[in-house]
Amino acid sequence: MIAVTTMKCACESCLCVVSIADAIEKNDKYYCCQACADGHVNEKGCGHKGCGCG
Repeated sequence: MIAVTTMKCACESCLCVVSIADAIEKNDKYYCCQACADGHVNEKGCGHKGCGCG
């Protein structure tokens, strides 16, 4: 059995792959940052180079 340790950020438009151990967990989904976890209500983008989500 192989354990999953990384996955794509749960924000639909985000391109980031996040370590589950370092991710922000909200509603059983994993996000790369608080802005993505909050649905970009206060911030556009995640601040990671090359990603313009939100």
